[in-house]
Amino acid sequence: MATRISEIVFDCGEPARLVRFWAALLGGEPVDRGPDWSFVDPPEGPRLAFQRVPEGKTVKNRVHLDLDAEAGDVERAAETAVGLGASRVGPVTPDSQGRFQVLQDPEGNEFCFVESPPDPAG
Repeated sequence: MATRISEIVFDCGEPARLVRFWAALLGGEPVDRGPDWSFVDPPEGPRLAFQRVPEGKTVKNRVHLDLDAEAGDVERAAETAVGLGASRVGPVTPDSQGRFQVLQDPEGNEFCFVESPPDPAG
């Protein structure tokens, strides 16, 4: 039996703040369901939900989101995210699969903008 992802849930301190950030970055309308739960349904991909938890983030994420950089422009995508409240973690980095930029959302959850290398076939 195949299963699909219904939503990705982030533990956080301020659900309303994070849902506004992610809605602005990915598109979709932020939905607040009280002080402890918010979500956004972006036009592409699964729902992102934000659930208030009492403890703060203390270690690196075990899971992160990789986002396609619009028009393959990692720098421009990162600047947009920074303008919305994200922060960069290091420089744009090339690797065998293309280039990527690691960022953190306003609560420190890591995500990446990725760009694929040009197709050698053309």
